[in-house]
Amino acid sequence: MEKTRRALPTIGWREWVGLPDLGIAQIKAKVDTGARSSSLHAFDIEPFQRDGVDWVRFRVHPVQRDTAEAVTAEAKILDRRSVRSSSGRAAMRPVISTRVALLGVTWPIELTLANRDAMGFRMLLGRQAIRSRFLVDAGGSYYGGRPARKKTAEGRRAPAGKPRGGSG
Repeated sequence: MEKTRRALPTIGWREWVGLPDLGIAQIKAKVDTGARSSSLHAFDIEPFQRDGVDWVRFRVHPVQRDTAEAVTAEAKILDRRSVRSSSGRAAMRPVISTRVALLGVTWPIELTLANRDAMGFRMLLGRQAIRSRFLVDAGGSYYGGRPARKKTAEGRRAPAGKPRGGSG
């Protein structure tokens, strides 16, 4: 007897997601089914205590290849874990819990904080975050839409506004 599966929405290998608890309306994420956990590019990572609880304050550059815009955020530290990078190096990273928004759905995920300046994406959305929620089209992108783009003072095109529909 064949198991009945509920239809899951499809996402691409890269998507624009929101992190509303961190004040980040949009950030481009690589959907990485090879990575167990999700990771966010963070810098100026400062652990501190608030009412006897471990917290972390950090900054994020939400726009790829742009260091002018920075968002400062705070979150409770859920854990500290040894995470092995794609280069094979293990490092202790703070882990936080926050909500992620994609395709009109918002749910809690765990995120490790790490400096991803040298990486192609500011965020990785790992398999724990998407398991039982989405199917991944390895050849598709931006099922949740792309942000509108506007010209910057330097003539480059930068993301702005709300995501619009369409894939590609």
